[in-house]
Amino acid sequence: MMTSYGGFFVRFMLFLLPDLFTGGHNMSTIELKKLTFGFGNQTQLLFNQTNLIIDTSWKLGLIGRNGRGKTTLLKLIMGEYPYQGTIIHQEAFNYFPQPIKDRTQLTYFVLTDKNDIESWRIEKELSLLQTDPSILWRPFDSLSGGEQTKALLALLFSDDQHFPLIDEPTNHLDQQARRQVAKYLKAKKQGFILVSHDRSFVDEVVDHVVAIEKQQLVLYQGNFSVYEEQKAARDSYEQEQNKKLQSEISRLKQTAAEKAEWSRGREKDKYGKPNVKGSGAIFDTGFIGARAARTMKRSKTLVNHMTQRIEEKQQLLKEIETVEPLTMSYEPSYRKQLLTVEDLQLSYDNQALFQPLSFQLEQGQRIALQGPNGSGKSSIIQYLFGQFDGQATGQADLANNMQISYVRQNYEDNHGTLSEFAEEHHLSYEDLLNNLHKLGLERRVFENRIEDMSMGQRKRVELAKSLATPAELFIWDEPLNYLDVFNHEQLEQVIKLVQPTMLLVEHDETFLKHVATQVIKLHSEQSEK
Repeated sequence: MMTSYGGFFVRFMLFLLPDLFTGGHNMSTIELKKLTFGFGNQTQLLFNQTNLIIDTSWKLGLIGRNGRGKTTLLKLIMGEYPYQGTIIHQEAFNYFPQPIKDRTQLTYFVLTDKNDIESWRIEKELSLLQTDPSILWRPFDSLSGGEQTKALLALLFSDDQHFPLIDEPTNHLDQQARRQVAKYLKAKKQGFILVSHDRSFVDEVVDHVVAIEKQQLVLYQGNFSVYEEQKAARDSYEQEQNKKLQSEISRLKQTAAEKAEWSRGREKDKYGKPNVKGSGAIFDTGFIGARAARTMKRSKTLVNHMTQRIEEKQQLLKEIETVEPLTMSYEPSYRKQLLTVEDLQLSYDNQALFQPLSFQLEQGQRIALQGPNGSGKSSIIQYLFGQFDGQATGQADLANNMQISYVRQNYEDNHGTLSEFAEEHHLSYEDLLNNLHKLGLERRVFENRIEDMSMGQRKRVELAKSLATPAELFIWDEPLNYLDVFNHEQLEQVIKLVQPTMLLVEHDETFLKHVATQVIKLHSEQSEK
């Protein structure tokens, strides 16, 4: 018995040896040393001599404005781009969302196309995501956007040999699905890196944040709320330091100017002053000239010293990244009531999307429609514009001849140069460009045709169009898709300032909490498909 126990103990210790010496997966790190990278067609670097150590046990949120390199950083860590500096790790990575070759195949075969993973593992993860595992035996392209996302997440976490890099998992998820995915990720024992623009989602899930700030990677311990508090405190401190430095620089400049003026006065002294005691003018030019030269030399040395101190102080000034406020062409209506909905119910093939709905939208109100995917939120907007092709009972009446500004979910038909686009939609070209720049669209992109832009850039064009359109009512259908958290805050600020009348469809709870005056929940008549 002792021999058998001893043999078990030896085998057990041999099993543990890798973890005892390496600390196991939890002790692994991803280390970036003097990382420098920029795309060849860009004049500005995305990362410049930046350093970072990531513990792979962390649930790390990656934050930054669009175009600053979040996805690029994930690709760099995976070794997909050449770079300067060093990235050290001993990890194999899996990237979400995974590429899909044939979307018409059964979901199980789509997921296991390049992965030798047993079905029970994927089914287990789907159950943890509160999703029926039977979706594995339906064609992938028949699944809803939310189901597709959950299927790909289930695949990601079925493989515990790779470190997960998760890029924007909340796209196409309604609020309930976002809560389910957040709960799922929070319960995971393994670490990951997460990119998401949903603040409440990131808040719920992560325990560390890395922010891309001025070509550097800045680490914060805590969730997104902690990051915002610490970032605000640091910015406030740096602004205060900048004020002190600016004040000191102004004082030094004034002193330097006074010393320079005094030096010029001494320059005149070397020509001497007349002696008026006698009948003639007698100049002691030798003595006065030598004294003035010494004084002038000292004053010039002082001025040079002041100039050097000014340059040193100017180098200490911190570059504080600010998010500029947007403008919105809201034209308050003379009407009190802009929309009346009475017992409205929309259906497809006699299957109702939601229970009968009644509400009124008055001037200054911002009503948000909420509900799971497939509950008919966007269908209501389509009905208001006469674009709904199903059946309808009840009614919804917009005020006559009202100016409406609309942000659509699908805007792939936007085309042409920005100048042509502004002319076509009767917009101020200057207002359009100003808001696009403030939303983070680089000036170099201004010359591109809209159809050649990325989806995030095209979304900004659609939003900037709405902001620049003079309107009594703004109807926005999922305006935050493809926008970063800084854009979310910009939109919140302009809406709070302008107080426009709005009808909104949006899944982001933080955004709605800040801008909506009323939330109307649609109760689906059918399960999410």
